[in-house]
Formats: sequence, C-alpha cells, structure tokens
Amino acid sequence: MMRTFAAHGDLIHDPASGMTHRAPTPIGSGRVTLAQATVTGWPSVAPGDLGRSTPDSICWSPIVRCNLHCPQCLDDTSVKEADTTERHRVAHVLADADVLGVDISGGEPLLLRDLPRLLDIIRGGRRSAVSITTNGWHLARRAAELVGHTDAIRVSLDGPDVARHDAIRGPLSFARAIEGIQTAVALRIPVQIQTVLMRRTAGYLQEMVDLAAGLGACGFSALQMLPIGAGTALPDELLSDDEALTLFTALDVPERLNMRLRTRDVAGNFAVIRADGRVWRNDSTALNIGGLHPLRSATDLALSAREGTP
Repeated sequence: MMRTFAAHGDLIHDPASGMTHRAPTPIGSGRVTLAQATVTGWPSVAPGDLGRSTPDSICWSPIVRCNLHCPQCLDDTSVKEADTTERHRVAHVLADADVLGVDISGGEPLLLRDLPRLLDIIRGGRRSAVSITTNGWHLARRAAELVGHTDAIRVSLDGPDVARHDAIRGPLSFARAIEGIQTAVALRIPVQIQTVLMRRTAGYLQEMVDLAAGLGACGFSALQMLPIGAGTALPDELLSDDEALTLFTALDVPERLNMRLRTRDVAGNFAVIRADGRVWRNDSTALNIGGLHPLRSATDLALSAREGTP
C-alpha cells in the first residue's frame, strides 16, 4: 500500500500510527508518498532521541464537544472552544511549523463542519502529514467527505464486540465505529485502530489485534492510559509500562498489520493544543499536565525539555 508520510531528512513520520521512523538514507523534506511496508520496516525512533528543537508530532484538540462520555478521556471539558476564525488561525500556525505530524482530536473532531478546511490548511504548508482521531460514531457519514483531505484516520475501539466496547463507550458506539471503519477502508483511507490499554482491556488485547486485521485496518495501537482528565478517577486501571510491554510482545501479529505500543515514558512532555488555542504539555512522567501558554506563532511550539521520560 502506498501512503502519504512526512519526511525531514532521514526521519519519516507515519500519520496512521503516530510513529517516526529512521530511513537508511535521507528522503528529503515535506510530504512524500512511500510504500507502507518499506516505512514500517525501518526502525522507529523515540521522540527524545530525534534531536529536534520542535516536536516531531503534535495533537490539536480544536473541539471539546463529544457525543460520548468515555471514563478514560484526557480532555478538559471546562475549556472554552475557540471560534472558526481562531481555529483557522491555529491551523495556519501549524502549517508554518516545523512539525512532521498533526493529529486533530477532541472532543470529537467529526462534529466540526470545517474539519476538511482545517486539514487542507495544514496540508497546504507541505510539511506535515495529518490525521484524525475519532470515536467513529459519525465516520460512515463523513468518510467520503474526508477523502483527499486527511492522510489517515485513527479510530478508538476499546472492546472487540458490542458488549465489551459499549460497556466503556456507551450504547451503539461499537456498531457505529465498525460501520465507519468499514466505510473508510472501502474508500482507501488508511485506518489505524487504537485501544486504550488499561486493566479492563488488557485481557482481550489479542482479540483487538485480530479485529483490526479482519477489518482491513493498516495498523493497531495500544495506548497506555494517562491519568489525566477523566482518567484521574481510574487509578486502579493503570498498568505499568513493563506490564504493558509484556502483554504487547506476547501478541500474535497478523501479517502486514503495523503495530504500536505507546508507553507512558514516551508521552512525557508531549504537546497538545487545546480548543482555546493554548498549548499544554504532559509533565516528564506523563502523569500530570505541565506548562500552559498561548499559541501565537510556530515558535511557541519549541521544546522546553526533552520529550519522553528522562
């Protein structure tokens, strides 16, 4: 499968998995089309080992509103959403930034009518690969509209069937997400399925991997739960990174499925742009939120500390 990635010298960012790989020779700079199997065969590089002055990737949450109420959600629902003009300003800042990947999350980004325009503004900078993280509820309805605007879609699934997924994310959420994934895959949009890794999901991680492969997803990500936002109320759900790694390495991985485990140690100092246009970073342990400041220009994204846990 040929897909769009972002390159900076020998660094290649995958908008589906959110991982950055190191090519054997420099590729160039900007948006590039490469074979997925080639890129995923190159070694991945931890954020703290990239030697960059700006993040290789960033999460932008331009919306707080969401149709679901997931207990592990990271978002601060008290944040006031910026208006359309301010959203477009932030998108232009990101288009000018030396960032390889921009993931638009939320809240639920598919509730934004101007989402294709935001994606186009960022892509217009010709530097970044762009992705969307969604709960999938509205994906079947909007997938065709996103063709040619996004480079990948990440869909959150926290159970391999109706009973287990809906117990976490609410009634009908599994069926809606599956329909959305199938629609996006049929339209040849790269889809990465991601599961929040916590004690209640750890026991069926293999089933999630098998489901992702069966749906035609290009990859699967297990994301260590961060005790931020609503997740602060779930301390007993936390797994250590060592526990997560043991589970992950024991998985039987189907051929051609790109796998990622995001541990908490690589989430340290990760930057997020909130819906009000301000930037916050995880602290070095990814257990709390660190500095918060306005995003006025691309220079406000500069790293103040090494990404990842020291």
